[in-house]
Amino acid sequence: MSLKTALRAASALTIISAFGTSVSAETITIATVNNGDMIRMQGLTRDFTLKTGHDVEWVTLEENVLRQRVTQDIAAKGGQFDIMTIGMYETPIWASNGWLVSLQDLPAEYDIDDILPAMRAGLSHEDNLYAAPFYGESSMVMYRTDLMEKAGLEMPDAPTWSFIAKAAEAMTDKDEEVFGICMRGKAGWGENMAFITTVANSFGARWFDENWKPQLDSPEWAEAVNFYNDLIQNYGPPGAATNGFNENLALFQRGKCGMWIDATVAASFVTNPDDSMVANDVGFALAPNKEGVEKRANWLWAWALAIPAGTQKEAAAKEFINWATSKEYLELVAQRAGQMCRREAGHLCTKTRNTRRCLSRR
Repeated sequence: MSLKTALRAASALTIISAFGTSVSAETITIATVNNGDMIRMQGLTRDFTLKTGHDVEWVTLEENVLRQRVTQDIAAKGGQFDIMTIGMYETPIWASNGWLVSLQDLPAEYDIDDILPAMRAGLSHEDNLYAAPFYGESSMVMYRTDLMEKAGLEMPDAPTWSFIAKAAEAMTDKDEEVFGICMRGKAGWGENMAFITTVANSFGARWFDENWKPQLDSPEWAEAVNFYNDLIQNYGPPGAATNGFNENLALFQRGKCGMWIDATVAASFVTNPDDSMVANDVGFALAPNKEGVEKRANWLWAWALAIPAGTQKEAAAKEFINWATSKEYLELVAQRAGQMCRREAGHLCTKTRNTRRCLSRR
């Protein structure tokens, strides 16, 4: 018997002991998005394999491509994936269609009740959890404190769009390839449409009225779209129409963006000195709004792990989800790549549970 075979056999015995059932080692295939936290998870997968004996094959895709691939596969019952990375939009719809496996039977120590209520509700159907949140986010302003100071401005904790426009103009230095504002321009319902929807909301616009009559021809929509277009055309980087989350993240880390309005989950990447040239000069503020409008341009989203109905590896898939979205995984990430969040004032957190991870407000 080879050493590898012996290790697999030992792992399988460990699984039987831990779960009280004869679960043989499997190779599961996971479709996920090419965001930094998912890449980090892939780097930690050996911990899962050592604990369970299961191997993982990753299919890592750009956001728009991921959505297309998993939607086609699950609708056609293609069976390419044992776990899919989806969000709060797809989960309740797909669950109601019978396309997803319920996660209500995860082990008691998983503590489903610890998941934040807003996250749990958005990933449930008829009070049953169908996708486990890997991370949750809103959106905010990330900005260069050094450039803001150079411009003679001070970022409010709760800025308005008029201040953002003023700051974008003041911070833009095209000769130095520094652009005042970076925003999503890449086509896609989870890319530029996710962003422009929040902008419109913060101008008082809405998609439909209470009778489901479309409101796209309203003055509020026109004002919001024109403002967004003018801002990105005048003070955004060249090629903004091809920039989504990852592209703007790279620009910000290289010092090319004065401000970037996007997902709160980016905080750990823009302040990491190993990845970001401007890590020590980053500040944060609430997402903006138009003066007089109560709602701000922020969203609620969770990238989550779900199991398509019909997979032949449901037990192994649930073990992976239990591992990847557990409190213990948060501890693992803290040990390997960061710190756990304390409930102290002055911290920004991205979280799905009452256990949090955080970065200090600069």
